[in-house]
Amino acid sequence: MSVATIPPRSGTAFRLRKGEHLTVIDPQGEQVADLVVFNAQDLREAISSGRSLDYASKLYLTTNDLIYSNRSNVMLRIVEDTVGRHDFLLTPCSRETFKIIYHDENPHQGCFGNLEAALAPYGVESDAIPVAFNCFMNVAIAPETGAFTVEAPLSRAGSYVRFRAEMDLIVGLTACSALQSNNYAFKPIDYRID
Repeated sequence: MSVATIPPRSGTAFRLRKGEHLTVIDPQGEQVADLVVFNAQDLREAISSGRSLDYASKLYLTTNDLIYSNRSNVMLRIVEDTVGRHDFLLTPCSRETFKIIYHDENPHQGCFGNLEAALAPYGVESDAIPVAFNCFMNVAIAPETGAFTVEAPLSRAGSYVRFRAEMDLIVGLTACSALQSNNYAFKPIDYRID
């Protein structure tokens, strides 16, 4: 497949077959992409940050790490990563995020709304959307207090993370809509399936 582009502050969804590779690319640098996946045969099985981080015994997943489902099955393997810093703690941004954090009176629907719209044709309901694997998102955590800050992504133009599907999947992917996450600018995200 040739490279596809997700416009700024939007999202898409698609099927990814077992054994296929998904490469998420930051074409301009400092842009986050929220990634969620569901078992294509049973949408109740979905990506799980808690299980993935627990089994890896670390907060920052990278090359050779596994992404597990809520049923402890491997959904994705990270096969190549040029950045090494991604977030798997924070929920997709939403209208509520923009109201609470940014005090927006007319908030954007955020990654949650974009995922909700993109995944609906595949039968994924809003309440089933889990915490995303936030490609390129740079969340710094203070070890003494656990306080965190969202810093500018470490990704540069052309940075990428490549995954291999370990089961047939429905994928939701965004070009993130949150100011803090993207160093206060909104840019596209590219992806390729092969």
